[in-house]
Amino acid sequence: MTRTARFALDPAFAVGTVDPRLFGSFVEHLGRCVYTGIFEPDHPTADEAGLRQDVLELVRELGVTAIRYPGGNFVSGYKWEDSVGPAEERPRRLDLAWRTTESNRFGLSEYIAFLKKVGPQAEPMMAVNLGTRGVAEAIELQEYANHPAGTELSDRRIAHGDKDPFGIRLWCLGNEMDGPWQTGHKTAEEYGRLAAETARAMRQIDKDVELVACGSSGQGMDTFAEWEAKVLQETYDLVDYISLHAYYEEHDGDRDSFLASAVDMESFIENVVATCDHVGARLKSKKKINLSFDEWNVWYMSRTDAEVSALDWPQAPRLLEDVYSVTDAVVFGSLLIALLRHADRVTVACLAQLVNVIAPIMTEPGGAAWRQTTFFPFAQAARYGRGEVLDVRVSGPTYDTRRHGSADLLHATAVRAEDGTATVFAVNRSQTDSLPLEVSLHGMELSEVVEHSVLSDADPDARNTLAEPERVAPHAGTGTTLEDGTLKTTLEPLSWNVIRLG
Repeated sequence: MTRTARFALDPAFAVGTVDPRLFGSFVEHLGRCVYTGIFEPDHPTADEAGLRQDVLELVRELGVTAIRYPGGNFVSGYKWEDSVGPAEERPRRLDLAWRTTESNRFGLSEYIAFLKKVGPQAEPMMAVNLGTRGVAEAIELQEYANHPAGTELSDRRIAHGDKDPFGIRLWCLGNEMDGPWQTGHKTAEEYGRLAAETARAMRQIDKDVELVACGSSGQGMDTFAEWEAKVLQETYDLVDYISLHAYYEEHDGDRDSFLASAVDMESFIENVVATCDHVGARLKSKKKINLSFDEWNVWYMSRTDAEVSALDWPQAPRLLEDVYSVTDAVVFGSLLIALLRHADRVTVACLAQLVNVIAPIMTEPGGAAWRQTTFFPFAQAARYGRGEVLDVRVSGPTYDTRRHGSADLLHATAVRAEDGTATVFAVNRSQTDSLPLEVSLHGMELSEVVEHSVLSDADPDARNTLAEPERVAPHAGTGTTLEDGTLKTTLEPLSWNVIRLG
Protein backbone atom coordinates (compact mmCIF):
# COMPACT_ATOMS: atom_id res chain seq x y z
CA MET A 1 0.00 0.00 0.00
CA THR A 2 1.34 3.39 -0.95
CA ARG A 3 2.03 5.79 1.89
CA THR A 4 1.44 8.81 -0.37
CA ALA A 5 -1.95 10.53 -0.23
CA ARG A 6 -3.26 11.89 -3.51
CA PHE A 7 -6.18 13.82 -4.93
CA ALA A 8 -6.97 15.91 -7.99
CA LEU A 9 -8.45 19.40 -8.26
CA ASP A 10 -10.53 20.51 -11.22
CA PRO A 11 -12.85 23.55 -11.23
CA ALA A 12 -15.29 21.52 -13.35
CA PHE A 13 -15.95 19.41 -10.25
CA ALA A 14 -17.18 21.70 -7.48
CA VAL A 15 -19.23 21.16 -4.34
CA GLY A 16 -20.67 24.65 -3.97
CA THR A 17 -19.91 28.22 -3.06
CA VAL A 18 -18.98 29.03 0.53
CA ASP A 19 -21.55 31.18 2.31
CA PRO A 20 -19.75 33.73 4.54
CA ARG A 21 -22.06 32.65 7.37
CA LEU A 22 -20.11 29.38 7.52
CA PHE A 23 -17.62 31.31 9.66
CA GLY A 24 -20.09 32.35 12.34
CA SER A 25 -19.69 32.18 16.09
CA PHE A 26 -21.78 32.23 19.23
CA VAL A 27 -22.10 34.48 22.28
CA GLU A 28 -24.16 33.01 25.11
CA HIS A 29 -24.78 34.35 28.59
CA LEU A 30 -22.70 31.52 30.01
CA GLY A 31 -19.67 31.70 32.26
CA ARG A 32 -17.37 34.56 31.26
CA CYS A 33 -18.24 34.73 27.57
CA VAL A 34 -19.97 38.09 28.01
CA TYR A 35 -18.88 39.45 31.38
CA THR A 36 -15.07 39.89 31.56
CA GLY A 37 -15.01 38.37 28.07
CA ILE A 38 -16.31 40.84 25.52
CA PHE A 39 -17.75 43.23 28.14
CA GLU A 40 -15.74 44.59 31.06
CA PRO A 41 -16.32 48.30 31.73
CA ASP A 42 -13.48 48.54 34.28
CA HIS A 43 -10.87 46.97 32.00
CA PRO A 44 -7.96 49.25 30.96
CA THR A 45 -8.85 48.76 27.27
CA ALA A 46 -12.63 49.19 27.67
CA ASP A 47 -14.29 51.72 25.38
CA GLU A 48 -17.15 54.03 26.31
CA ALA A 49 -19.59 51.12 25.92
CA GLY A 50 -17.63 48.82 28.23
CA LEU A 51 -16.38 46.60 25.40
CA ARG A 52 -12.83 45.28 25.69
CA GLN A 53 -10.94 46.67 22.71
CA ASP A 54 -8.22 44.03 23.02
CA VAL A 55 -10.92 41.40 22.55
CA LEU A 56 -12.52 43.32 19.68
CA GLU A 57 -9.19 43.31 17.86
CA LEU A 58 -8.88 39.55 18.23
CA VAL A 59 -12.49 38.98 17.15
CA ARG A 60 -11.82 40.99 13.97
CA GLU A 61 -8.63 39.00 13.36
CA LEU A 62 -10.57 35.77 13.86
CA GLY A 63 -12.88 36.81 11.01
CA VAL A 64 -16.25 35.74 12.42
CA THR A 65 -19.41 36.66 10.54
CA ALA A 66 -22.85 35.76 11.93
CA ILE A 67 -22.83 35.75 15.75
CA ARG A 68 -25.62 33.76 17.41
CA TYR A 69 -27.12 35.21 20.63
CA PRO A 70 -28.15 34.95 23.53
CA GLY A 71 -28.10 31.13 23.65
CA GLY A 72 -27.88 28.26 23.78
CA ASN A 73 -29.59 26.75 26.79
CA PHE A 74 -29.78 30.24 28.28
CA VAL A 75 -32.39 31.33 25.75
CA SER A 76 -35.02 28.91 27.06
CA GLY A 77 -35.40 31.04 30.18
CA TYR A 78 -34.69 34.38 28.46
CA LYS A 79 -37.04 37.34 28.88
CA TRP A 80 -35.93 39.78 26.22
CA GLU A 81 -37.64 42.66 28.00
CA ASP A 82 -35.13 42.28 30.86
CA SER A 83 -32.27 43.08 28.49
CA VAL A 84 -33.44 46.47 27.18
CA GLY A 85 -33.79 49.95 28.63
CA PRO A 86 -31.56 51.68 31.20
CA ALA A 87 -28.99 49.17 32.37
CA GLU A 88 -29.27 50.19 36.01
CA GLU A 89 -33.00 49.40 35.97
CA ARG A 90 -32.73 45.93 34.47
CA PRO A 91 -33.67 43.05 36.78
CA ARG A 92 -31.36 40.33 38.01
CA ARG A 93 -32.64 36.84 37.23
CA LEU A 94 -31.76 33.25 38.03
CA ASP A 95 -30.54 31.38 34.96
CA LEU A 96 -31.70 27.80 35.30
CA ALA A 97 -29.59 26.55 32.42
CA TRP A 98 -26.23 27.17 34.09
CA ARG A 99 -27.21 27.77 37.78
CA THR A 100 -25.98 31.35 37.66
CA THR A 101 -27.36 34.84 38.23
CA GLU A 102 -27.85 37.07 35.19
CA SER A 103 -27.49 40.83 35.74
CA ASN A 104 -28.76 41.79 32.24
CA ARG A 105 -26.19 44.58 32.27
CA PHE A 106 -25.26 43.45 28.76
CA GLY A 107 -28.39 43.12 26.66
CA LEU A 108 -29.90 43.39 23.21
CA SER A 109 -28.73 46.93 22.43
CA GLU A 110 -25.22 46.16 23.66
CA TYR A 111 -25.11 43.04 21.49
CA ILE A 112 -26.01 45.03 18.38
CA ALA A 113 -23.45 47.70 19.28
CA PHE A 114 -20.81 44.99 19.73
CA LEU A 115 -21.53 43.61 16.24
CA LYS A 116 -21.19 47.06 14.71
CA LYS A 117 -17.79 47.48 16.31
CA VAL A 118 -16.64 44.07 15.11
CA GLY A 119 -17.35 45.27 11.57
CA PRO A 120 -19.78 45.07 8.67
CA GLN A 121 -19.21 41.34 8.25
CA ALA A 122 -20.67 40.67 11.72
CA GLU A 123 -24.35 39.80 11.33
CA PRO A 124 -26.90 39.26 14.12
CA MET A 125 -28.36 35.77 14.54
CA MET A 126 -30.99 36.01 17.24
CA ALA A 127 -32.61 33.12 19.08
CA VAL A 128 -36.14 33.34 20.46
CA ASN A 129 -37.34 31.58 23.59
CA LEU A 130 -39.62 28.68 22.70
CA GLY A 131 -38.91 26.88 25.98
CA THR A 132 -40.75 28.91 28.60
CA ARG A 133 -42.34 31.37 26.15
CA GLY A 134 -43.87 31.28 22.68
CA VAL A 135 -45.40 33.04 19.69
CA ALA A 136 -46.38 36.30 21.35
CA GLU A 137 -42.99 36.99 22.90
CA ALA A 138 -41.19 36.13 19.65
CA ILE A 139 -43.11 38.59 17.52
CA GLU A 140 -42.87 41.25 20.23
CA LEU A 141 -39.09 40.90 20.19
CA GLN A 142 -39.12 41.04 16.39
CA GLU A 143 -41.22 44.20 16.40
CA TYR A 144 -39.05 45.86 19.03
CA ALA A 145 -35.88 45.01 17.15
CA ASN A 146 -36.87 45.58 13.53
CA HIS A 147 -39.92 47.81 13.09
CA PRO A 148 -38.86 51.35 12.14
CA ALA A 149 -41.21 53.42 14.33
CA GLY A 150 -44.80 54.23 15.14
CA THR A 151 -45.75 51.35 17.42
CA GLU A 152 -45.42 50.98 21.17
CA LEU A 153 -42.59 48.48 20.90
CA SER A 154 -40.62 50.21 18.15
CA ASP A 155 -41.04 53.55 19.89
CA ARG A 156 -39.84 51.92 23.11
CA ARG A 157 -36.62 50.94 21.31
CA ILE A 158 -36.21 54.51 20.10
CA ALA A 159 -36.82 55.82 23.62
CA HIS A 160 -34.11 53.45 24.81
CA GLY A 161 -31.65 55.23 22.52
CA ASP A 162 -31.72 53.08 19.39
CA LYS A 163 -33.34 55.16 16.65
CA ASP A 164 -32.42 52.79 13.84
CA PRO A 165 -33.94 49.30 13.66
CA PHE A 166 -31.55 46.45 14.37
CA GLY A 167 -32.30 44.73 11.06
CA ILE A 168 -32.10 41.17 12.38
CA ARG A 169 -32.72 38.82 9.43
CA LEU A 170 -31.64 35.45 10.82
CA TRP A 171 -33.63 33.93 13.69
CA CYS A 172 -33.37 30.63 15.59
CA LEU A 173 -36.72 29.16 16.65
CA GLY A 174 -35.58 28.04 20.08
CA ASN A 175 -32.60 25.91 21.08
CA GLU A 176 -32.10 22.15 21.46
CA MET A 177 -35.78 21.55 22.17
CA ASP A 178 -35.23 17.79 21.80
CA GLY A 179 -32.95 17.78 24.86
CA PRO A 180 -34.36 16.68 28.24
CA TRP A 181 -31.88 19.12 29.80
CA GLN A 182 -33.63 22.03 28.07
CA THR A 183 -35.97 24.20 30.10
CA GLY A 184 -39.33 23.69 28.40
CA HIS A 185 -38.23 20.49 26.62
CA LYS A 186 -40.83 19.32 24.10
CA THR A 187 -41.65 16.34 21.94
CA ALA A 188 -41.09 16.67 18.20
CA GLU A 189 -44.84 17.09 17.64
CA GLU A 190 -45.14 19.77 20.32
CA TYR A 191 -42.10 21.68 19.11
CA GLY A 192 -42.99 21.32 15.42
CA ARG A 193 -46.40 22.90 15.94
CA LEU A 194 -45.00 25.72 18.09
CA ALA A 195 -42.17 26.42 15.63
CA ALA A 196 -44.64 26.48 12.73
CA GLU A 197 -46.99 28.91 14.44
CA THR A 198 -44.07 31.14 15.48
CA ALA A 199 -42.70 31.10 11.94
CA ARG A 200 -46.08 32.02 10.45
CA ALA A 201 -46.44 34.96 12.82
CA MET A 202 -42.90 36.22 12.23
CA ARG A 203 -43.42 36.05 8.46
CA GLN A 204 -46.59 38.13 8.83
CA ILE A 205 -44.36 40.90 10.15
CA ASP A 206 -41.64 40.29 7.54
CA LYS A 207 -41.98 37.63 4.85
CA ASP A 208 -38.23 37.75 4.17
CA VAL A 209 -36.93 36.69 7.60
CA GLU A 210 -34.69 33.63 7.60
CA LEU A 211 -35.69 31.02 10.14
CA VAL A 212 -33.82 28.09 11.70
CA ALA A 213 -35.82 25.19 13.15
CA CYS A 214 -34.26 23.08 15.90
CA GLY A 215 -32.85 19.80 14.70
CA SER A 216 -31.33 17.11 16.88
CA SER A 217 -28.81 18.13 19.53
CA GLY A 218 -26.59 15.32 18.32
CA GLN A 219 -26.55 12.26 16.10
CA GLY A 220 -26.53 10.09 19.22
CA MET A 221 -29.93 11.30 20.43
CA ASP A 222 -32.50 8.50 20.68
CA THR A 223 -34.88 10.60 18.60
CA PHE A 224 -32.35 11.51 15.90
CA ALA A 225 -33.75 11.64 12.35
CA GLU A 226 -37.28 10.94 13.59
CA TRP A 227 -37.17 14.34 15.31
CA GLU A 228 -36.07 16.13 12.13
CA ALA A 229 -38.71 14.35 10.05
CA LYS A 230 -41.55 15.24 12.40
CA VAL A 231 -40.44 18.85 12.88
CA LEU A 232 -40.00 19.40 9.14
CA GLN A 233 -43.36 17.82 8.41
CA GLU A 234 -44.84 20.81 10.29
CA THR A 235 -42.39 23.52 9.24
CA TYR A 236 -40.96 22.61 5.82
CA ASP A 237 -42.51 25.50 3.88
CA LEU A 238 -42.03 27.96 6.74
CA VAL A 239 -38.32 27.65 7.60
CA ASP A 240 -35.05 27.95 5.70
CA TYR A 241 -32.71 25.89 7.87
CA ILE A 242 -32.62 23.07 10.36
CA SER A 243 -29.95 23.13 13.04
CA LEU A 244 -27.22 20.65 13.98
CA HIS A 245 -25.08 20.69 17.12
CA ALA A 246 -22.00 18.53 17.71
CA TYR A 247 -19.08 18.54 20.12
CA TYR A 248 -16.09 16.22 20.25
CA GLU A 249 -13.56 15.24 22.88
CA GLU A 250 -10.90 12.61 23.49
CA HIS A 251 -12.29 9.62 25.41
CA ASP A 252 -10.17 7.38 27.63
CA GLY A 253 -6.92 8.25 25.88
CA ASP A 254 -8.23 7.11 22.48
CA ARG A 255 -6.51 9.81 20.48
CA ASP A 256 -6.75 7.97 17.15
CA SER A 257 -10.56 8.07 17.35
CA PHE A 258 -10.53 11.69 18.50
CA LEU A 259 -8.45 12.68 15.47
CA ALA A 260 -11.12 11.11 13.24
CA SER A 261 -13.99 13.05 14.84
CA ALA A 262 -14.86 14.66 11.49
CA VAL A 263 -15.91 11.22 10.21
CA ASP A 264 -18.85 11.48 12.61
CA MET A 265 -19.49 15.12 11.72
CA GLU A 266 -19.68 14.36 7.99
CA SER A 267 -21.98 11.41 8.66
CA PHE A 268 -24.22 13.67 10.78
CA ILE A 269 -24.44 16.24 7.99
CA GLU A 270 -25.17 13.68 5.30
CA ASN A 271 -27.85 11.95 7.39
CA VAL A 272 -29.64 15.22 8.11
CA VAL A 273 -29.51 16.17 4.42
CA ALA A 274 -31.04 12.79 3.57
CA THR A 275 -33.81 13.30 6.11
CA CYS A 276 -34.56 16.83 4.86
CA ASP A 277 -34.74 15.67 1.25
CA HIS A 278 -36.91 12.70 2.15
CA VAL A 279 -39.46 15.01 3.80
CA GLY A 280 -39.28 17.37 0.82
CA ALA A 281 -39.92 14.48 -1.57
CA ARG A 282 -42.83 13.26 0.54
CA LEU A 283 -44.32 16.77 0.46
CA LYS A 284 -43.61 17.01 -3.29
CA SER A 285 -41.69 20.22 -2.66
CA LYS A 286 -38.93 21.59 -4.87
CA LYS A 287 -37.56 23.58 -1.96
CA LYS A 288 -34.27 22.52 -0.34
CA ILE A 289 -33.77 22.97 3.39
CA ASN A 290 -30.23 24.06 4.20
CA LEU A 291 -28.32 23.23 7.36
CA SER A 292 -27.32 25.58 10.15
CA PHE A 293 -24.54 23.88 12.11
CA ASP A 294 -24.92 26.54 14.74
CA GLU A 295 -22.98 24.86 17.54
CA TRP A 296 -19.75 22.96 16.95
CA ASN A 297 -16.39 22.64 18.65
CA VAL A 298 -14.06 20.49 20.66
CA TRP A 299 -15.58 20.47 24.15
CA TYR A 300 -14.62 18.27 27.08
CA MET A 301 -18.24 17.80 28.07
CA SER A 302 -17.41 14.96 30.45
CA ARG A 303 -16.30 17.64 32.94
CA THR A 304 -19.35 19.86 32.56
CA ASP A 305 -21.99 18.27 34.82
CA ALA A 306 -19.73 18.41 37.86
CA GLU A 307 -18.77 22.01 37.13
CA VAL A 308 -22.36 23.19 36.79
CA SER A 309 -23.83 21.22 39.70
CA ALA A 310 -21.28 22.79 42.05
CA LEU A 311 -22.53 26.31 41.30
CA ASP A 312 -24.74 28.26 43.69
CA TRP A 313 -26.09 31.06 41.47
CA PRO A 314 -22.86 33.09 41.05
CA GLN A 315 -22.51 35.80 38.42
CA ALA A 316 -20.18 35.07 35.48
CA PRO A 317 -18.16 32.23 37.04
CA ARG A 318 -15.21 30.55 35.37
CA LEU A 319 -17.10 27.81 33.57
CA LEU A 320 -16.31 25.56 30.59
CA GLU A 321 -12.93 27.25 30.11
CA ASP A 322 -11.26 24.43 28.21
CA VAL A 323 -7.60 25.09 27.38
CA TYR A 324 -6.89 23.69 23.94
CA SER A 325 -3.84 21.70 22.88
CA VAL A 326 -2.20 21.32 19.48
CA THR A 327 -4.07 18.01 19.13
CA ASP A 328 -7.36 19.79 19.83
CA ALA A 329 -6.50 22.38 17.18
CA VAL A 330 -5.80 19.72 14.56
CA VAL A 331 -9.17 18.06 15.26
CA PHE A 332 -10.78 21.51 15.21
CA GLY A 333 -9.25 22.18 11.80
CA SER A 334 -10.57 18.84 10.57
CA LEU A 335 -14.08 19.87 11.68
CA LEU A 336 -13.70 23.06 9.63
CA ILE A 337 -12.72 20.92 6.65
CA ALA A 338 -15.88 18.84 7.16
CA LEU A 339 -18.05 21.97 7.08
CA LEU A 340 -16.36 23.25 3.92
CA ARG A 341 -16.73 19.87 2.22
CA HIS A 342 -20.51 20.25 2.62
CA ALA A 343 -20.78 23.92 1.73
CA ASP A 344 -23.56 23.17 -0.74
CA ARG A 345 -25.96 22.49 2.15
CA VAL A 346 -24.25 23.79 5.29
CA THR A 347 -24.68 27.51 4.73
CA VAL A 348 -24.61 28.68 8.35
CA ALA A 349 -22.23 27.46 11.05
CA CYS A 350 -21.41 28.88 14.47
CA LEU A 351 -18.31 28.05 16.45
CA ALA A 352 -19.40 27.74 20.07
CA GLN A 353 -18.31 29.94 21.66
CA LEU A 354 -16.40 33.16 21.01
CA VAL A 355 -14.61 34.15 24.23
CA ASN A 356 -13.54 32.19 27.35
CA VAL A 357 -16.23 29.48 27.16
CA ILE A 358 -14.80 26.63 25.00
CA ALA A 359 -13.45 29.50 22.94
CA PRO A 360 -10.60 30.49 20.61
CA ILE A 361 -10.06 33.69 22.60
CA MET A 362 -9.28 33.79 26.33
CA THR A 363 -9.14 36.71 28.72
CA GLU A 364 -8.05 37.47 32.24
CA PRO A 365 -10.29 39.94 34.17
CA GLY A 366 -8.45 43.22 34.24
CA GLY A 367 -5.61 41.62 32.30
CA ALA A 368 -4.57 40.14 29.00
CA ALA A 369 -6.40 38.53 26.11
CA TRP A 370 -4.77 35.80 24.02
CA ARG A 371 -5.29 33.30 21.21
CA GLN A 372 -5.91 29.64 21.93
CA THR A 373 -4.49 27.04 19.55
CA THR A 374 -7.90 26.72 17.86
CA PHE A 375 -7.80 30.41 16.94
CA PHE A 376 -5.38 29.81 14.09
CA PRO A 377 -7.28 27.25 11.98
CA PHE A 378 -10.48 29.28 12.24
CA ALA A 379 -8.83 32.59 11.32
CA GLN A 380 -7.07 31.00 8.33
CA ALA A 381 -10.21 29.24 7.08
CA ALA A 382 -12.28 32.40 7.49
CA ARG A 383 -9.72 34.36 5.49
CA TYR A 384 -8.81 31.92 2.74
CA GLY A 385 -11.83 29.62 2.62
CA ARG A 386 -13.88 32.00 0.48
CA GLY A 387 -15.04 31.02 -2.99
CA GLU A 388 -15.96 27.69 -4.51
CA VAL A 389 -15.24 24.42 -2.72
CA LEU A 390 -13.74 21.88 -5.11
CA ASP A 391 -14.60 18.20 -4.92
CA VAL A 392 -11.74 16.40 -3.15
CA ARG A 393 -11.62 12.58 -3.32
CA VAL A 394 -8.64 11.31 -1.34
CA SER A 395 -6.74 8.20 -2.31
CA GLY A 396 -4.17 7.12 0.23
CA PRO A 397 -3.38 5.38 3.49
CA THR A 398 -6.02 4.73 6.13
CA TYR A 399 -6.00 3.67 9.77
CA ASP A 400 -8.44 1.93 12.10
CA THR A 401 -10.24 3.65 14.96
CA ARG A 402 -12.38 2.18 17.74
CA ARG A 403 -15.14 4.77 17.48
CA HIS A 404 -15.28 5.62 13.78
CA GLY A 405 -13.97 2.55 11.97
CA SER A 406 -11.52 3.06 9.10
CA ALA A 407 -10.48 6.67 8.47
CA ASP A 408 -8.20 8.38 5.95
CA LEU A 409 -4.93 9.65 7.39
CA LEU A 410 -5.43 12.69 5.14
CA HIS A 411 -8.50 14.86 5.62
CA ALA A 412 -8.60 17.67 3.07
CA THR A 413 -10.57 20.15 1.04
CA ALA A 414 -9.75 23.00 -1.34
CA VAL A 415 -11.35 26.35 -2.10
CA ARG A 416 -10.91 28.31 -5.33
CA ALA A 417 -11.27 32.08 -5.02
CA GLU A 418 -12.87 34.36 -7.59
CA ASP A 419 -9.43 35.47 -8.82
CA GLY A 420 -8.49 31.89 -9.65
CA THR A 421 -6.12 31.34 -6.73
CA ALA A 422 -6.72 28.28 -4.57
CA THR A 423 -6.16 27.16 -1.01
CA VAL A 424 -5.75 23.58 0.15
CA PHE A 425 -6.70 22.82 3.77
CA ALA A 426 -5.27 19.51 4.96
CA VAL A 427 -4.90 17.54 8.20
CA ASN A 428 -2.50 14.67 8.75
CA ARG A 429 -4.14 12.45 11.39
CA SER A 430 -1.07 10.29 11.98
CA GLN A 431 0.40 10.86 15.42
CA THR A 432 3.83 9.55 14.44
CA ASP A 433 4.46 9.69 10.70
CA SER A 434 4.84 12.38 8.08
CA LEU A 435 2.49 12.01 5.12
CA PRO A 436 3.62 12.65 1.51
CA LEU A 437 0.94 14.46 -0.50
CA GLU A 438 0.53 14.91 -4.24
CA VAL A 439 -2.23 17.06 -5.74
CA SER A 440 -2.86 17.06 -9.49
CA LEU A 441 -4.22 20.34 -10.82
CA HIS A 442 -6.43 20.36 -13.91
CA GLY A 443 -7.81 23.41 -15.68
CA MET A 444 -6.23 25.77 -13.19
CA GLU A 445 -3.66 28.42 -14.10
CA LEU A 446 -1.58 28.13 -10.96
CA SER A 447 2.19 28.36 -10.97
CA GLU A 448 3.50 28.97 -7.46
CA VAL A 449 3.14 28.10 -3.79
CA VAL A 450 2.35 31.41 -2.12
CA GLU A 451 2.45 30.01 1.40
CA HIS A 452 2.44 26.75 3.30
CA SER A 453 1.42 27.32 6.92
CA VAL A 454 1.62 24.46 9.43
CA LEU A 455 0.23 24.10 12.93
CA SER A 456 2.03 21.27 14.71
CA ASP A 457 4.40 20.83 17.62
CA ALA A 458 6.85 18.34 19.02
CA ASP A 459 4.57 18.31 22.07
CA PRO A 460 1.04 17.45 20.89
CA ASP A 461 -0.31 18.64 24.24
CA ALA A 462 1.27 22.11 24.02
CA ARG A 463 -1.11 24.95 24.84
CA ASN A 464 -1.29 28.73 24.94
CA THR A 465 -1.92 30.06 28.45
CA LEU A 466 -1.87 33.30 30.39
CA ALA A 467 1.71 32.50 31.38
CA GLU A 468 2.74 31.48 27.84
CA PRO A 469 0.25 33.12 25.46
CA GLU A 470 2.41 32.56 22.37
CA ARG A 471 3.70 29.06 23.09
CA VAL A 472 1.92 27.67 20.00
CA ALA A 473 1.65 29.39 16.62
CA PRO A 474 1.72 28.34 12.95
CA HIS A 475 5.08 28.01 11.23
CA ALA A 476 6.19 27.81 7.61
CA GLY A 477 6.20 24.44 5.91
CA THR A 478 9.24 23.42 3.89
CA GLY A 479 9.84 21.56 0.65
CA THR A 480 6.44 22.35 -0.86
CA THR A 481 6.58 22.66 -4.65
CA LEU A 482 4.27 23.22 -7.61
CA GLU A 483 5.70 22.02 -10.91
CA ASP A 484 4.05 20.83 -14.13
CA GLY A 485 0.59 21.01 -12.60
CA THR A 486 1.41 18.89 -9.55
CA LEU A 487 1.63 20.09 -5.96
CA LYS A 488 4.00 18.04 -3.84
CA THR A 489 4.66 18.32 -0.14
CA THR A 490 5.07 16.29 3.01
CA LEU A 491 2.69 16.94 5.89
CA GLU A 492 4.14 16.84 9.37
CA PRO A 493 2.66 14.34 11.84
CA LEU A 494 -0.47 15.51 13.64
CA SER A 495 -0.71 18.75 11.72
CA TRP A 496 -3.09 21.33 10.28
CA ASN A 497 -1.91 22.73 6.93
CA VAL A 498 -2.92 25.70 4.79
CA ILE A 499 -1.33 25.69 1.33
CA ARG A 500 -2.06 28.76 -0.80
CA LEU A 501 -1.49 28.55 -4.54
CA GLY A 502 -1.25 31.44 -6.99
